[in-house]
Amino acid sequence: MPVVAIVAGVAIRLYYADHEPAHFHAVLAEWEMLVRIADLGVMAGDLPPAQRRAVLEWAAAHQDALALAWVRCRQGEKPGRIH
Repeated sequence: MPVVAIVAGVAIRLYYADHEPAHFHAVLAEWEMLVRIADLGVMAGDLPPAQRRAVLEWAAAHQDALALAWVRCRQGEKPGRIH
């Protein structure tokens, strides 16, 4: 489960054999939120409000890179870091 970024203390993770639709996991301690890459809709879970806002703003600015990282993971490649 590669970590592609850390945003406001939240680990942004992609999983190699994860299910569709393309999404990422935002993980902070016992919190976890799954976010669709295509429209940045929250699929499941949540984060504290400040971290949720920061993650969604970051994702909006890096949506293309997230989509590419998802494709790389699905092909068994390392997704790389997103800055």
